[in-house]
Amino acid sequence: MESKIYDRILGCLLAGALGDSIGARFEGETAPKFVVPDNLRVTDDTQLTIATCESIIAAKSVDPESIGNRMAEWFRDRRLSGIGASTLKALTEINEGGHWAMTGATGERSAGNGAAMRISPLAFFLDPNEMGDRTMIRDVSRITHRNDEAYLGALAIVYVIANNSLDLSVIEDLIVKLPESRMRDRFIEISKNNLSAKQLANKYPVSGFVVDSVPFSILTALESSGLMESIKLIVECGGDTDTTASMFGNIFGAIHGSAILPMEIVQQIDDFELISKTAIDLAGVADRINSDEE
Repeated sequence: MESKIYDRILGCLLAGALGDSIGARFEGETAPKFVVPDNLRVTDDTQLTIATCESIIAAKSVDPESIGNRMAEWFRDRRLSGIGASTLKALTEINEGGHWAMTGATGERSAGNGAAMRISPLAFFLDPNEMGDRTMIRDVSRITHRNDEAYLGALAIVYVIANNSLDLSVIEDLIVKLPESRMRDRFIEISKNNLSAKQLANKYPVSGFVVDSVPFSILTALESSGLMESIKLIVECGGDTDTTASMFGNIFGAIHGSAILPMEIVQQIDDFELISKTAIDLAGVADRINSDEE
């Protein structure tokens, strides 16, 4: 019998990969006309998420050094596509012997999506309400992005998935949970002005800046009436479409499980078999940890 956590993990990974592979086709286009591409190829959004899963499976825990080394291994084996500058810097330095805690990019330009886009697996193992677990989320983010906004974007993704609810009250919860920051200010603005995802994207075009992308992805998930409909909305809003659609998919799939997946399309994803096996193995680790805690 398949466990509930397996269904959530499978939904998270495959819906994220679907958003990534469709969104990649339209990234940076102006006023794109939405169609499902013939060739569904994932990018580093999904690839680094799977590398993170593989690390947790091997270590049987969330360990920043293990995650950094596994991502660097994928980079060394040329298995990553579309990698960003901050992640490139970090993985290059890890492969050259750098310590994971010192390789992440710093400064304003490091407030990108690279941490948030790969963070979803941690939601099945960590409690973002616990200080020690929040520190772990921060450490895993800092492997590539030593920036508070990048960390808070990752924390927001983990919080929504771990909370396992897409009630609109999640926005108010995030305002309470997040420290003073531009990320928190964006959620306050969404709440104060009752902005829809489309209105938010019109005001703040979705970019590689985590403060633009994560609130948009979360708000899209909260409003969503269906996986494909929301991916279409994300594509039509433009910008960093692969990453925003991937983060949206991670959230939406984790909450709703595999039942929302259009399997005839999902099975066309190039890494479908790897992702499916990874979900099984990751759920096995999660089930064992939960059993030990009980």
